[in-house]
Order: sequence, then structure tokens, then C-alpha cells
Amino acid sequence: METEASTYLIRPKHKFKAGVAKEFMREILREGLTGVQYNPDEIPTLTRSLAESIKKKLKGVGFERYKIIVQVVIGEQRGEGVKMAARCLWDADTDSYAQEIYMNDSLFCVAVAFGVYYY
Repeated sequence: METEASTYLIRPKHKFKAGVAKEFMREILREGLTGVQYNPDEIPTLTRSLAESIKKKLKGVGFERYKIIVQVVIGEQRGEGVKMAARCLWDADTDSYAQEIYMNDSLFCVAVAFGVYYY
């Protein structure tokens, strides 16, 4: 009697690489925000567009069986500080995140991409 090998993967072949994600995010933020002035009417559309671009680029890298979650926050540069935090329950062996910050004289942008493995 033949037995088939299990095809269910409990560990990724290629883990989510924060360094790769960070480079893509840096490139997308520079392209999308260079020379942009803060305008509260345009920020919601710009934020969604940047988040979609980052997600699309990261999905194209081939992180198989990873859920890609992207958060982009844009605010007006007024010389004040901003604190951000995120909490997740995840497997530190397979899941990871990358963050990138972009600033100019008018605005700041914080982008975070989470890679969470599907078991």
C-alpha cells in the first residue's frame, strides 16, 4: 500500500524579507511623494494609492502564502512629534514587517507592511 507524502506546508519556502520590502517601500514613497505639498483634500486618495502600490509590488515578489497588510499614514509637517504603535499576535518564526518613513518640508509619511504566513 502506497502512502502519499503530505503536501501541507507549515513553514514557508521563502520567508517575508523585511529588507526587500523596505527597499520597495522606499522607492514607491520617493516616487509618489517627491515634490508633493500637504493638501488635506488630496491626502486620502494619495494614501490609498501608495498603500495599493506597495501591496501590489510586494505581492509580485512571490512571498507565497503570505497575507500582505499595508498601512500608510500621511500627516502635515508642523514640527510636532508623532508616535505610532501596532500589536499583533503572530509567529515570530514566519511573520515579519517592514517600515519606511518619508519626510519633506510639507509632510511626513509612515508606511508599514506586514507579512503574515497562512498556515
